Amino acid sequence: MKLYHGSNMIISAIDLEKCRPYKDFGKGFYCTAIKEQAELMAKRVAKIYGGNPYVNEFDFNEEIYKSKELNVKIFDGTTEEWAIFVLNNRDRKFSNINSLNCNNDNKYDLVVGPVADDDLALLFRTFTRGLIDINILVKEMKYKKFSNQYSFHTEKSLKYLKLVGGK
Repeated sequence: MKLYHGSNMIISAIDLEKCRPYKDFGKGFYCTAIKEQAELMAKRVAKIYGGNPYVNEFDFNEEIYKSKELNVKIFDGTTEEWAIFVLNNRDRKFSNINSLNCNNDNKYDLVVGPVADDDLALLFRTFTRGLIDINILVKEMKYKKFSNQYSFHTEKSLKYLKLVGGK
């Protein structure tokens, strides 16, 4: 399977230490199976940090799903569990890192699921401020269109990702 990573540079080696924390699925290296999504991210990153947009292309070995040495978390759509997981990972004050509902401690080597994009930011803020409950949050998410993301959190998981090029 092909995965793409939008950036402002060629990624010759993935350095997990350079990844930013408080992302949807925690600190990790994020890819997508949707090339157009990676192209948009590359343009955004280049605009913010300088440089030129670049889409890195990887071969992803799906045998990772069968691996007994890895802990893989897969979200099949925008569920209540997914929303709580994303909110906890994004929350700088969330302290229960042992919870299965976060990945701030990289308990999951790979997490796969929808992207909580800017369209959801207002909805999430409305929920965290107590203006809507979880049922309304989940109901409203069903009307949004989502793209996908694959986040690699450990060196073990990166063995299943091989750079093949980009442009």
